[in-house]
Amino acid sequence: MTSRGAGTAFSRKNYRLSTEPEKSKVTGIVNSRLLNDYLHRVFTSADGNQPAAAYRKHLTFQNLQEHLERLLAEENGSEESRDQVAEGRLGPSTVVLDHTSGFEGLLLVDDDLLGVIGHSNFGSIRATTCVYKGKWIYEVLISSQGLMQIGWCTLNCRFNQEEGVGDTPDSYAYDGNRVRKWNVTTTNYGKSWAAGDIVSCLIDLDEGTIAFCLNGISLGTAFDNITRGAGMAYFPAISLSFKESVAFNFGSRPLRYPVEGYRPLQDPPVADLVKARKLLGYLKNVIHIGIDVTEGKLVEKDTSMWQLQGEPTVLITLAHIFNYFSPLMCKVYLVEDVLMTFLLSILERGGAVESHPLIQQLLDLMWLLMEEYEVHECLKQLLMSLLRAYRFSPIIPDLGLQIHYLRLTIAVLKHEKSRKYLLSNVLFDVLRSVVFFYIKSPLRVEEAGLQELIPTTWWPNRFTKEGKESKEVKEESAEERLRRRAYERGCQRLKKRIEVVEGLQVQILKLLLNNKDRGGGEASRYIFLNKFRKFLQENASNRGNLTVLCPPEYMVCFLHRLIAALRFFWDGHKAKTPAALSSEEAYVPPQLFYNGKVDYFDLQRLGGLLSHLKKTLKDDLAAKANILIDPAELQAVTMDDLDEDEESATSAAQSQRPSAALAIGGALARPAWLSSPTLGRANRFLSTAAVSLMNPRRPLGTLEKIKVLTLRVEQRTREDIEGTHGNEGLLLGRPPEEPDQPITENSLLEVLDGIVMMYNLSVHQQLGKMVGVSDDVNEYAMALKDTEEKISRCPKRRRDIHEELLKSQKVFSEKLNHLSRRLAWINVTIYSKEKMQDIYWLLRVCIRTIEHGDRTGSLFAFMPEFYLSVAMNSYSALKNYFSPVNSMEELPGYEETLMRLAAILAKHFADSRIVGTDIRDSLMQALASYVCYPHSLRAVERIPEEQRISMMKNLLAPYEQRPWAQTNWILVRLWRGCGFGYRYTRLPHLLKTKPEDASLPSLQKPCPSTLLQRHMADLLRSDRDLAPSFLNSVLNQLNWAFSEFIGMIQEIQQAAERLERNFVDSRQLKVCATCFDLSVSLLRVLEMTVTLAPEIFLDWNRPSSELLLRRLAQLLNQVLNRVTAERNLFDRVVNLRLPGLESVDHYPILVAVTGILVRLLVDTDVQGTERATAVLLADPCFQLRSIQYLLGHAEPSALAAAAPATDKRHFSLHTYTEYISAEELAKVEKMLNHLSEESKQAAATTLPTSEEDLCPICYAHPISAIFRPCSHKSCKACINQHLMNNKDCFFCKATITGVDDFTKPASS
Repeated sequence: MTSRGAGTAFSRKNYRLSTEPEKSKVTGIVNSRLLNDYLHRVFTSADGNQPAAAYRKHLTFQNLQEHLERLLAEENGSEESRDQVAEGRLGPSTVVLDHTSGFEGLLLVDDDLLGVIGHSNFGSIRATTCVYKGKWIYEVLISSQGLMQIGWCTLNCRFNQEEGVGDTPDSYAYDGNRVRKWNVTTTNYGKSWAAGDIVSCLIDLDEGTIAFCLNGISLGTAFDNITRGAGMAYFPAISLSFKESVAFNFGSRPLRYPVEGYRPLQDPPVADLVKARKLLGYLKNVIHIGIDVTEGKLVEKDTSMWQLQGEPTVLITLAHIFNYFSPLMCKVYLVEDVLMTFLLSILERGGAVESHPLIQQLLDLMWLLMEEYEVHECLKQLLMSLLRAYRFSPIIPDLGLQIHYLRLTIAVLKHEKSRKYLLSNVLFDVLRSVVFFYIKSPLRVEEAGLQELIPTTWWPNRFTKEGKESKEVKEESAEERLRRRAYERGCQRLKKRIEVVEGLQVQILKLLLNNKDRGGGEASRYIFLNKFRKFLQENASNRGNLTVLCPPEYMVCFLHRLIAALRFFWDGHKAKTPAALSSEEAYVPPQLFYNGKVDYFDLQRLGGLLSHLKKTLKDDLAAKANILIDPAELQAVTMDDLDEDEESATSAAQSQRPSAALAIGGALARPAWLSSPTLGRANRFLSTAAVSLMNPRRPLGTLEKIKVLTLRVEQRTREDIEGTHGNEGLLLGRPPEEPDQPITENSLLEVLDGIVMMYNLSVHQQLGKMVGVSDDVNEYAMALKDTEEKISRCPKRRRDIHEELLKSQKVFSEKLNHLSRRLAWINVTIYSKEKMQDIYWLLRVCIRTIEHGDRTGSLFAFMPEFYLSVAMNSYSALKNYFSPVNSMEELPGYEETLMRLAAILAKHFADSRIVGTDIRDSLMQALASYVCYPHSLRAVERIPEEQRISMMKNLLAPYEQRPWAQTNWILVRLWRGCGFGYRYTRLPHLLKTKPEDASLPSLQKPCPSTLLQRHMADLLRSDRDLAPSFLNSVLNQLNWAFSEFIGMIQEIQQAAERLERNFVDSRQLKVCATCFDLSVSLLRVLEMTVTLAPEIFLDWNRPSSELLLRRLAQLLNQVLNRVTAERNLFDRVVNLRLPGLESVDHYPILVAVTGILVRLLVDTDVQGTERATAVLLADPCFQLRSIQYLLGHAEPSALAAAAPATDKRHFSLHTYTEYISAEELAKVEKMLNHLSEESKQAAATTLPTSEEDLCPICYAHPISAIFRPCSHKSCKACINQHLMNNKDCFFCKATITGVDDFTKPASS
């Protein structure tokens, strides 16, 4: 391009000019007189006055350039003197952060050297320029609200990882996180800051003072009498802790809050600014003045409806203006101060964005009259400025500032060519445009104007002191009702204002998802899709690298706006194609998961790694989906290959820019999410930890004759996604189980898939985090209620206490007023009914997707794990996070959705196609939680009978070789409410000591399922192999859990008895309590089994019944003896009441054992009672004393010994009348009487047995079995138990082929 100012007309475009009158009729160029008047009207002098026609020079296009240059140079003489280096400042004229020597610790610095993120404990960095005289100001844009100290320091200040700005002499700082100021010592100062605030740092070296402002509001003088004099110059500086981030504005952009009398450290480009404003004035004149060729005069035009309409005179005039204006529009300061201000002023007149076509016309002009690189730079800077302005605008009640900037963003993006350029190169590559979809939450409700919007506050008073929801619903007083309604009206006003912003944000996404703008290249939607996928990859692949991740609060807002835009296009397509599905029936078809058209990066599949699935399921892919795997595909990438890739990528990146790659302790040039509000990302993370992200995925081959090439994400076109005739695009490889019906446009399926992935990445976590504000409101409401009760009870004579209580009441009330307004904002932006419906829609999408995937058989293994995770988590969010505001029961199709999710959990928790232990555990936990709540348990009962029976069969699989604790917990929940003394929600001894958390699954009221119990009983009875294997595994685990528990309490007791002060490890206490809880729950499962199918133990025609009964009796006796012995180990540990062992008590374990004994000895037929009694009494460990202990009958000797300790209370089931019915107690009395009688008779009739006749293994039972072929002998119990795990003889190790009954010959 030639230099500016050369040539007769202008250097940019060659227009053929003519002033001949006869040509004007043809070309539209006006005659010279009219042209002269027009040009003088457009190009007015600096004072705005035009000289009289007789004195002014005749203007034509030939001399216009000279005239224009003279006009632009009019004030330059005075401006040049201003550009001289200002006195009182030392350093480069362009002020940036000193990333070469002025830092301490590890920091990440943006490419523009103005944004910084802390990457070590307490890193510090200063600017390159210092001041020693005069008044100076700079601004800091706060991107995160954590621990930072911002201010000024001298060159002599030495910082380290513990001491930063303000911690040394001659350094001064403001800390809005702790609301303090720092200069060696610290005192309270200022207000707390939040992400999105702007801090102004002012220094007056004439008066010796330092002050700070927050969002333009002065916080007052922080320091006076600062050190001045020879050698004292102050640098802007900051210290910030790990992950905290800010961006500086030293004057490279217009200050958001300038202060009169204070200069920015970097001078504004005054000469360019004056020139740009003049040229903008000329541009406005062109728009304002029209030429009426037929009348031969100039006319005023309506600027809002101005169009170019192919007028050569106007076009050439504009070309002259843009000749000078274009290069200025590449400078960030001028774009923000001149261009953005002008464009915003166009929209200030109100009305819809569509009613301001002038912006579209101006963008057309820019693309026509500016060089391409200039348009690119100008648009990039304009979007950066808009993003920065949107993000760092204070919240005012009507959100007017945010709306203003979003409207201009929409106006710019409505221009097709600009939109495509910005999408391709700026929105996701240079900017973090997700910021546009975020509505920040105000930390200081006063400044956000919420007091005016919600003048009356209200909070629920339905909680008791223990945190439980009050049982009796108190009538709302008239005053409370008025307050609540006024609060709700305020919330509605707020909601309407926020909905305006959300509507504009959805409009932006609708523009980005436009697939009809195919003029001049790919449609916007396909560019967006490729960028969106890359965005997801960065967030999925960099979970440990916080600087790359999109903050979860941004992701939540982005998700909701994207769902709204997606459903708009989805239903629009349905309207045009009636055969397609509506968005209410949306799902992701299973072929997306295995045909290689959509990149899932390295995310785990249900069946394991993708490379493994390609090997093992290649035949199924070929048969079902017509997809053939290339043999080269099957060579799995080794870890060594990956390491080499990383090293080569790192070395390449370092070779590109070696100066920026510094070791630990250095400042790394790095763009990042949270630093610069422009959030630029042009370079890489330059350190040895760098990872190459965008490795191309290997493509899948197909059976088609034409070889299909799978492209990298960035290279895909409309044809690759939507497909063409004979090419199904994303839907390649439809399995036979999938209906041959159009769903929607393929591109929308990929957006939907991305939305599900977004929810999994961080949205669910953020939804759970924001519930904390609601919890705070409840806590303060309880504290206030408690304080008011104390005030009412306070004696009048104690005025001192009364005054303190009134102070507390005031503090709690103020805090509640603040929190209730903040909660209103959060409820509208995060937990509103509309947001709840979005999450519910997402849950239904996941359910349908899983159901369709499940039908494909083995190919289900290709589905990414996150679909199951999102199905479980979104249900959990709807139940736990949205419930205070909106009820899930009101959602359409709620019961059916609950049942379908129950069917998924019931089927897939033991699905052999799912191999990941984490996802299997999640499914098991979700099912365990599901059966705790009555409404979701009923949903499980409504699934098809075949699925219910299959679920119960999987739950009854042997407990070895798998995680069994959750399975056992599910069975216990199905039984709770039916067992002996098993109707409690919390253990009796804990009721007074621990408040109840109503939402915990383990603390739900008992809701047993008789239907599922019946299925369990049928399975145990009908399957002769299932019952023994299941029960043996339960007995084995009980033996292990109780033995571990006893071993641990022995260690705890020994530690407690030592004289020296010592502490028991809390983890050991937790494991001990867990072993106890497991023992109790295993006993309850045994009680359940004995109750539902007693014949498994008592019908000795079944091969394993007698053995199972003997094993059960043996374990029950062991448990009873350990727990009931007087002044024993268990007693002593329970009485210690150690924190962490709260659940360890006599009641839960003894009532579980009692339940089993009562069922075996009382609630059965005569034959069953006889068999159970005989086995129990035959066990050498049986002690009648243990049974007597249950009813508080202590032995006489024990009573005599315990006589002095009259305060010692004995355990007795009689004391638990609230938990144990009279009928149950009567059965225990009957059992005790029965056992007393039977044990007396057994003692009288038992003949002494010689030692030779006793089993040589256990010495407890007579010999009753002989082994084949070796003829060794033992009792039946020992050999049966031994043969479960081993076929070798006890004695000679010969393989046992059979066991016969042995009866001692009479002659002997």
